[in-house]
Amino acid sequence: MKLSEIRDLRTDERLEKLQELERKVFEIRSQAVTENLQNRHAIRNLRRDIARIKTIMREEERKVR
Repeated sequence: MKLSEIRDLRTDERLEKLQELERKVFEIRSQAVTENLQNRHAIRNLRRDIARIKTIMREEERKVR
């Protein structure tokens, strides 16, 4: 996801997207254990998207204060 896409989302949509991405990371990790993982970079990309969302959420939180 791009930062502009994340910033366009509402807070509740960001939380929903964050939960979805964390669920995907869990699923991909379980695939990696069973050695059925096709795309080894998928975990890294998902974790970076999670970090982007958390960063934007933190920025919004600091603006309110």
